[in-house]
Amino acid sequence: MRKPNILLIEDDELDIISVERSLKKLEIKYILHTAYNGLEALNMLRSTTDKLVPDVILLDINMPRMNGIEFLKVLRADEHLKDLKVFIMTTSSEGNDRFAAEELGISGYIIKPLNYTDNTKRADSMDAFVQFHLRKILLDENT
Repeated sequence: MRKPNILLIEDDELDIISVERSLKKLEIKYILHTAYNGLEALNMLRSTTDKLVPDVILLDINMPRMNGIEFLKVLRADEHLKDLKVFIMTTSSEGNDRFAAEELGISGYIIKPLNYTDNTKRADSMDAFVQFHLRKILLDENT
């Protein structure tokens, strides 16, 4: 069975570690690719040498150089990339961010924890997303 590809676009090392920790709880083998901003991610997706076709993109909104909304606009305008599944991960509770992301056809919206010592489970937390949504997406893509 082919290992699914996950592209994580995130500029914060602690958030990257948190996502990696959550993904390790999947009982599915996968390949994680990391980009630190939208420009780096686009270069990875458009590379002619090692063409990356992720099964899922996990995208932060607030990043330097090219933020998540800017990245989504470019992605959705690209004929070869427009149908990729994108899940927003953000600490932002701004309604404008959520509306802009939803207008650009995201698959879901995950609120990152503001406090890493708070172990309460929320329906939109990264662990809940990994266990209930990402597992199903990756299994469906690879059956």
